[in-house]
Amino acid sequence: MKLGIEIFLERHVASFKGKRIGLVTNMTGVNQKLVPTIDLFYEHPDIRLTALYGPEHGIRGDAKEGETVLSGIDPYTGLPVYSLYGETRKPTGDMLSDVDVIVIDLQDIGARYYTFIYTVANVMEACKEYGKQVVILDRPNPINGHSREGNLVKEGFRSFVGNYSLPNRHGLTIGEIALLYKHEFGIDCELVVIPMEGWRRDMFFSDTGLIWVQPSPNSTGEIMSLLYPGTCLLEGTNISCGRGTTRPFEVAGAPFMDGYRLAKRFNKKGLPGVIARPTSYVPFYQKYKDELCHGVQIHITDKTQLHSLKTGLYLLETIAELYPDQFSFRDAEDVRCHFNLLAGTDELMNRILEQRSDEFLTACDVELEAFRNRIKPYLLYQ
Repeated sequence: MKLGIEIFLERHVASFKGKRIGLVTNMTGVNQKLVPTIDLFYEHPDIRLTALYGPEHGIRGDAKEGETVLSGIDPYTGLPVYSLYGETRKPTGDMLSDVDVIVIDLQDIGARYYTFIYTVANVMEACKEYGKQVVILDRPNPINGHSREGNLVKEGFRSFVGNYSLPNRHGLTIGEIALLYKHEFGIDCELVVIPMEGWRRDMFFSDTGLIWVQPSPNSTGEIMSLLYPGTCLLEGTNISCGRGTTRPFEVAGAPFMDGYRLAKRFNKKGLPGVIARPTSYVPFYQKYKDELCHGVQIHITDKTQLHSLKTGLYLLETIAELYPDQFSFRDAEDVRCHFNLLAGTDELMNRILEQRSDEFLTACDVELEAFRNRIKPYLLYQ
């Protein structure tokens, strides 16, 4: 297969000769030999690279989740680096004054909570406003392009972890999402998407032959990415999702839990494609820093059968059932608490407490069918 960056360099460079190019990227912007897109552009005789832009975690990936990233000068190229996760998350006129074209090369992980896809939207909005062209160099959805799960974000619950009507697991590439933004969500900038070649919708990342480069410190690989559409919801509770361990979003625990009891009760639910194993761990940061947590690690036995969101919801239901006095949602009295922003609705919290997640998932099916029909014109791959 060939990535968008490789197709761009093979066939499209001549169209941009002489134009000032700004590049939105990070450490995932590499070709199949792991040469950074920054280097490929900076050293290319026919590409005039004038500015760099970094999403959450920065262009080198050295900032933790939610951490403010500062603008500055890239020590390797000497180019200005404008942070899109600092004082502003949308490029200003000054930040775009030295470019004619913005090229975006970022690896998404397939879940609506992941902020890179909203950085793309913000860049597109700014380029529409200031008359700049946007070029997307497409990359695979690492958890395949067929599977879609969850509800669409309701008005009143839009945020930087869910700013558009996308399901929890969207099944799109970053280029397809950009087309959706342009044609369905009103961000009508001048847009060019450079598709991949050889990628199929049924592919997981391990099918591509590509080398995984972490898009963020806790995006450890395909297993984490597969579980993330469900287990990310733990972040809105008092349960550790494994940040500060080597298995973020694969483990769930707290000092008050019994991992053996939790694993046994969860496994009785018989979810296809997953099995829970008791585990203990001590996070080195985030929730329960330096405290011994007990819980489970979720292992994937068949990724083709896995329903990521159902796995996360059943896990939360089981914890709420076993520990009704200790389990809680963070800042639950605020309708826009973190859990509700991740969920994209205020309906899910009570469904979990009432052990009625299945009703929520059934309602999601109607929204998913409408979403599948809406995106058909923008699908670039079979």
